[in-house]
Amino acid sequence: MASRAALWFLWLLSLCLTSEILASENDTYSWSNILQLLEAQCVAKRGDEDLEKGKELTHKNYCESWRFNVELHNIKDFNSIPDECASSVGKYMSSSQYKSDVRRVAHEASRFLTNSFRLAGDSRDAWVFDVDDTLISTVPFYKKHHFGDIVDCRSDPPDRASLEKWMAKGKATVIDDMLSLFREINSKGLDIFIISWRPEHLRAATVDNLFKAGYHGWTKLILRCDEESYVDAQSYKSEQRKKLVEQGYRLWGIVGSQWSSLTGHSTAMRTFKLPNPMYYL
Repeated sequence: MASRAALWFLWLLSLCLTSEILASENDTYSWSNILQLLEAQCVAKRGDEDLEKGKELTHKNYCESWRFNVELHNIKDFNSIPDECASSVGKYMSSSQYKSDVRRVAHEASRFLTNSFRLAGDSRDAWVFDVDDTLISTVPFYKKHHFGDIVDCRSDPPDRASLEKWMAKGKATVIDDMLSLFREINSKGLDIFIISWRPEHLRAATVDNLFKAGYHGWTKLILRCDEESYVDAQSYKSEQRKKLVEQGYRLWGIVGSQWSSLTGHSTAMRTFKLPNPMYYL
């Protein structure tokens, strides 16, 4: 009985599809066309049913969605990468896709530099960069800690204290496309301000690390003082930008890997967000 009903349904469906083909402007049709359309309809229907039942929600889908929503700023204030997604995030941050995403950000910022404004020539045109995972990369640190994945009982999850201890060694690596953008901005005569959540006691290590990575010629490196430790990252960075604006600077652009670097008051004409699902500030 069930098979007879299925055949009846297919016959009706074939009639409908045949009428669609005959009614189309294309005079070339055949049973091959009809069978192809029938197959496509069946595949689409099966796919919809599977999606409704959750069969297509794989581990990869879940972690890609988590990472995507971090970048959209739908997921906020997370202390660490979910255990089940640590490996996925690690693969992305070490992949050619990540490099391509960074390159695209640099390209769009460069287009803005080329097409969108003229400098006033009064030494008050400025650009703001963050440091970590903007100019230089902390991926080697997180890779050492398996991006937070608990691989065995001796796993040492990353935390802020261990990260700052690593920063003091000046081992962060250059992000090549950001170095090219930095140099392009510098060559156009903009003042470059680097505003970082790094503490002041890491100044010497940070300057040395930036120089070794190829960065030089910035106007000022602004780091967090001890009394600012209790201020959230967004408020701290907004306040530093406010001080620049009060000094008469026009902030044309900001590049950062954290939303706290881009949002808040005294922001720039354009902001450029780099991908970074490793941590949230």
